[in-house]
Amino acid sequence: MKLHMSAENGSAGRGGRGRRVAPSLNEINVVPLVDVMLVLLIIFMITAPMMQRGIEVNLPVARRAQAITGERVEVTVPITYRQDRRVFLGAESVRIEVLQERVRQKMENAVQKDVFLRGDRGVSLGEVIEVTDLLKAAGVEHVGLVTKAPGER
Repeated sequence: MKLHMSAENGSAGRGGRGRRVAPSLNEINVVPLVDVMLVLLIIFMITAPMMQRGIEVNLPVARRAQAITGERVEVTVPITYRQDRRVFLGAESVRIEVLQERVRQKMENAVQKDVFLRGDRGVSLGEVIEVTDLLKAAGVEHVGLVTKAPGER
């Protein structure tokens, strides 16, 4: 507690009582802010991996499957292809009617004009060939079929 002394009579303010001086509030209490930010950080760290889901495709198994390296363009034919006529170019859903143009745009600047085709096990061979024909018409030189090794998930 601070007291203000009067210069005239040496007494402490009016009526002999000391005058209270409130402490200045020029500092912000950041402890609650830090607590909230840490809770939000933990929530985002836990939920972020759960939000990143790929496309569910049940790949066929091949004994001589090789690992793919480097940058690649992937086209995925899901089991729902029969109903909605949509494939995935990378992670983007694309109508089959515009697939040829989209792949052609990707292949313009590519050194290797290769596309890797992933098809669900339930997709018929005719549907895979239909997509392969569109890819070849778009300027793709090689179409590789993606499978999984036995025991791979």
